[in-house]
Amino acid sequence: MTKPLKQGAVIGILGGGQLGRMLAVAASRMGFRTHVFEPQENPPASHVSDLVTTAAYEDTEALSKFARSVDVITFEFENIPTEALNIVEAICNVLPARNALKTSQDRLIEKEFLTNLNLTVAPYANIETEEDLTQAIKIVGFPSILKTRRFGYDGKGQFKIKNETDLKNSWAELKNSPCVLEGLVNFTKEISVIGARNQDGEVVCFDPGENLHRDGILHTTTLPANISASQNIDAVLLTGKILNALNYVGVMGVELFVTKDGLLINEIAPRVHNSGHWTQNGCVIDQFEQHIRAISGWPLGDGKRHSNVLMTNLIGSEVLDVETLSRDTDVGIHLYGKADAKDGRKMGHINKILN
Repeated sequence: MTKPLKQGAVIGILGGGQLGRMLAVAASRMGFRTHVFEPQENPPASHVSDLVTTAAYEDTEALSKFARSVDVITFEFENIPTEALNIVEAICNVLPARNALKTSQDRLIEKEFLTNLNLTVAPYANIETEEDLTQAIKIVGFPSILKTRRFGYDGKGQFKIKNETDLKNSWAELKNSPCVLEGLVNFTKEISVIGARNQDGEVVCFDPGENLHRDGILHTTTLPANISASQNIDAVLLTGKILNALNYVGVMGVELFVTKDGLLINEIAPRVHNSGHWTQNGCVIDQFEQHIRAISGWPLGDGKRHSNVLMTNLIGSEVLDVETLSRDTDVGIHLYGKADAKDGRKMGHINKILN
């Protein structure tokens, strides 16, 4: 049995966005302190964390000092520079381990990992040159999607390819970056599973949620998802398979397409996930506490859902309607403390209880 962290231990969080903010809140409820490392000044997590280091990920001295000040390190986003991880990992344990980051940071590595587990992904091809793209489109075909192998999120770094003109323009737009060409999947809906695994190998999954996107950004997640009992079981089992294969510790989001031929994995995210925000009002132990439990050596919560929930992201100026939303007594409001309500920016979310 893993020895749990003592009360008052300090959890280090790389990244100070809204996910880091909600992790810090969960940690404080459990008697832990938090120290956030974030290059930008006044990030959302700084409002609720005990300590904040404002420094670049290239600042070796700041990273070393940060790592020496905490008892375990976790992160709220995937694209942490390898050099930064090298520094902090030499001083303090990082959970989830970097093999999960290596897998998810590169779409090609991720797809090869999933394929080797005999899990289904969209048809794909590695693209490093224009000639690669010309040959791949003959196999993958139109329509398809060209995605950068790294640093893509919320619809960024990807282009739908419907014809030869799109093909040429998208390659030029991506400035010859290493990419993956994916066949367009004919799916009936997208779902996601939030799974967790702790240091003793205990695995727990929350119920699958049904996702709707708007302009490439998650708009809503509905619980329960409108899927069959067998699809529900399959989604949970494959999530557990991924967690165990990576010897993972922490919470992971697994995005899936429901197709006529079964479930197909879109991508994995080795962190707490936007589509898991519903757990804050639908479960006794939400995804953020589950993550803190996993990395601190605690037993996991059972993931049981006590309510049906509709999670809706508040994007940009939608947050200005929060006064109206607050009049609905079935709505839980979660704001991120961001000053500027910019277009396309996640400002908060609400969870509406449906039953």
